[in-house]
Amino acid sequence: MARTASAEPRTAEPWLDEAPQECMPAPPPTQDELPCDDGEPMETQRHKWQMDLLIETLDPWLAARGEGYVNGNMFVYYTLEQTRGLHFKGPDCFVALGVPRGERKCWVVWGEGKAPDVVIELLSATTRRQDKGEKMQVYRDCMRVPEYFWFDPFDPADLAGFRLNGGRYEPIEPDAGGRLASAALGLTLLRWSGTYRGLTGTWVRWASADGEPLPTDAEAGASKAAAEAARADAERQRAERAVAELAALQAELGRRGGH
Repeated sequence: MARTASAEPRTAEPWLDEAPQECMPAPPPTQDELPCDDGEPMETQRHKWQMDLLIETLDPWLAARGEGYVNGNMFVYYTLEQTRGLHFKGPDCFVALGVPRGERKCWVVWGEGKAPDVVIELLSATTRRQDKGEKMQVYRDCMRVPEYFWFDPFDPADLAGFRLNGGRYEPIEPDAGGRLASAALGLTLLRWSGTYRGLTGTWVRWASADGEPLPTDAEAGASKAAAEAARADAERQRAERAVAELAALQAELGRRGGH
């Protein structure tokens, strides 16, 4: 009796037909599957305000470029080892260029395709040693972050920057104005004495290459209002001149008509 052919095609390697599904490697977790909060707040209001000042002023600058991401105090995942409970609290402020804008729950290097380009840590009594030691090594050796800066909001003299060169961080020398240049962004970091959100002190701010600070939301709003007021005043003056010129012309025509 002839055997009938099987209705199901077989592969050239029959052992693959019975390969269990669990043998397939699982894809790495996404930002939606990773922890994004450990319940630990920033240490002081000044640290929080300083972080916000850096983010608030840079985000519109990135928006004008149509790309890039800035945030801070969120988890940064750079290795799958961290998914096993070895969380790494990310920097107080970090910037990534060449990535789409949009919200993130955390920064996942294998999902974004890159680590941050610039990192800023805000020093405190409890984090100073780690920020200048262990964290700096992680940024240098594991993430390969091109530029690393630190700043102490309660000791403004402690501002420093480093640029990755040949696997080592080399100090960034301040310019004549005391500013530290970010080659990655084409901007500078400067110390600025003033009031932000009602808190007066010395802050570190993003600035242009020639030292013009990137504006806060309040400063941008005030500048826009001042520009609109100046335009309105110029329009008023032009209207007043036109009325005066018309009156003068009418008076001249009246005198000529009287002769």
